[in-house]
Amino acid sequence: MSQPPSEPVREEPAPRASARPEKDRPWVMRTYAGHSSAAESNRLYRNNLSKGQTGLSVAFDLPTQTGYDPDSPLARGEVGKVGVPVPHLGEMRRLFADIPLTGMNTSMTINATAMWLLALYQVVAEEQAGVSDGSTEERQQVAAQLAGTTQNDIIKEYLSRGTYVFPPEHSLRLISDVIAYTVNEIPKWNPINICSYHLQEAGATPTQELAYALCTAIAVLDAVRDSGQVSPEDFDKVVGRISFFVNAGVRFVEEMCKMRAFVQLWDEITRERYGVTDEKMRRFRYGVQVNSLGLTEAQPENNVQRIVLEMLGVTLSKDARARAVQLPAWNEALGLPRPWDQQWSLRLQQVLAFESDLLEYDDLFEGSAVVEAKVADLVADARAEMDRVQALGGAVAAVESGYMKQALVSSHAARRGRIESGEEVVVGVNRFETTAESPLTADLDTAIQAADPEAERSALAGLEQWRAERDQARVDRALEELAAAAKTDANLMAATLVAARAGATTGEWAGTLREVFGEFRAPTGVSGAVGVADAGSELTAVRERVRATSEELGGRLRLLVGKPGLDGHSNGAEQVAVRARDAGFEVVYQGIRLTPAQIVAAAVAEDVHCVGLSILSGSHMELVPDVLDQMRAAGLDDVPVIVGGIIPDRDARALKELGVAAVFTPKDFSLTQSMGGIVDAIRAAHQLV
Repeated sequence: MSQPPSEPVREEPAPRASARPEKDRPWVMRTYAGHSSAAESNRLYRNNLSKGQTGLSVAFDLPTQTGYDPDSPLARGEVGKVGVPVPHLGEMRRLFADIPLTGMNTSMTINATAMWLLALYQVVAEEQAGVSDGSTEERQQVAAQLAGTTQNDIIKEYLSRGTYVFPPEHSLRLISDVIAYTVNEIPKWNPINICSYHLQEAGATPTQELAYALCTAIAVLDAVRDSGQVSPEDFDKVVGRISFFVNAGVRFVEEMCKMRAFVQLWDEITRERYGVTDEKMRRFRYGVQVNSLGLTEAQPENNVQRIVLEMLGVTLSKDARARAVQLPAWNEALGLPRPWDQQWSLRLQQVLAFESDLLEYDDLFEGSAVVEAKVADLVADARAEMDRVQALGGAVAAVESGYMKQALVSSHAARRGRIESGEEVVVGVNRFETTAESPLTADLDTAIQAADPEAERSALAGLEQWRAERDQARVDRALEELAAAAKTDANLMAATLVAARAGATTGEWAGTLREVFGEFRAPTGVSGAVGVADAGSELTAVRERVRATSEELGGRLRLLVGKPGLDGHSNGAEQVAVRARDAGFEVVYQGIRLTPAQIVAAAVAEDVHCVGLSILSGSHMELVPDVLDQMRAAGLDDVPVIVGGIIPDRDARALKELGVAAVFTPKDFSLTQSMGGIVDAIRAAHQLV
């Protein structure tokens, strides 16, 4: 019997791999950068962009930030140290050469002089587009294409960073003028970054960071509204262009909840206080640099995992994700990062965004009872603190009274106390200190980038040439017009653009406004700050040594804490002053931005036993020898000088050879032990056994 023909064997198709969800667009990736000169910084920017960086974040040097030209006595030693010097339009041209600004997203960390730097940026963009001599309409078309951010948050400068110039009233006027101008002329520009980043660096708790940043935003929006420069129907646009710049610490779950709290509170404020109905305009938009305060000099390789965890705090939650992220480098507690170090930080972002599946999912924490409870607590605490600030008259009044500054200094002192007691663990610092030798730091002198020693000389020569070649009469007219406008309620952006095109310098623009507005010195927050609640045996022992030495010298030991130069990062100096007071010293602390001559004069007038200098800007090799020379000339040979800051080993050795009694860096985390070192220096200077 014949068999039926067999059916052909059909192979089952291989199962198809399930299609992966489409990823969300990644955040803008930046690296905070700039040093030495505009030409060097331009090379760095173009190199970073070639590696996949998608935006620029410009670091300016301290003279540029505080409105001084490189030839100002206050600029000595500071030119090109913590950022790029931009004293005039020519340097802004060099900074962005071969980088088309109409296609770039640029963040500028600039505050007191934000209006001036924005004007220079706009003029360079016009020149790149070939319309510098064009019609107003052609210039406006270029301006409309510019995208980026000016930090422009002066209130936090009074509290933490110290690059303020003018009194609060006039600073708010400049901020309002920039906001009103950009809303109308540069609609894609974020005219202000309400900046809680530096509040956390100054010791703010999450509650304080939320409350003080949002109170600042209220003060700014009220000022713009009350200026009458924006019509009520356009005020939604102002609210929609307000952005924030936040911090993210290693407690990344709490930090993520903090960001969700920011989103909730901002939505409430913009809806209820300002009547904004468009959800898009109420959106909480923010960029972030993760925490630098927690980066350690000891075992600095641990900073890499700290940075990654901190990045997760602002990227994990889709409903509260950062729009732009910039990460510090692993070795920032040692000195200036090298290009390779910055590349490593950029690659951390790229791996998370492009290799992981994070951007494929909706919010991971929606409906989490744990997260919702934590957010609710943060919101309630922040509302209570905001109510306290508003009851004082708002953010500006709370700055002028010293309330917010004192609260930050106290919070920072409490944090320091927790670390020194071991309650707050810092790996490699107060626990797990035993370590194998690290190949990353085997040669500390090459583990960081040295600042160009010729930067200041080059900037001075360039400034001299710029002044020689410009039309001085045109500059004089422009500055006269700026001064006249400053005495009215006119928006100063127009006169500032005229001065920029005429060739005025950063110092001339700021100097003109200083003459009209005056200057300001913010409260230090030290006198009323709460120090160490429980002295403990170590601090008690130091107090006894201070008391005994005081008796031997015939009077209470007096310590002068000085901040020479333009460095406004006063957090360390404030903590030294508070702990010295707790240890029994009489403390003389006059705040930031002092010349060596002013510090020496105070040392003579107060008859101090020791001078402590805090310098974080890298200008220690210029400023400390100047102080030493002037002290010797004043007959203070028996007064020891100690120095604290981010000081490389080679510089610390050089300073000691010049006569500095002791050098303290971030690895010397115990302030109480440092107080003991100060007593040692005083006793040695007086040859006490």
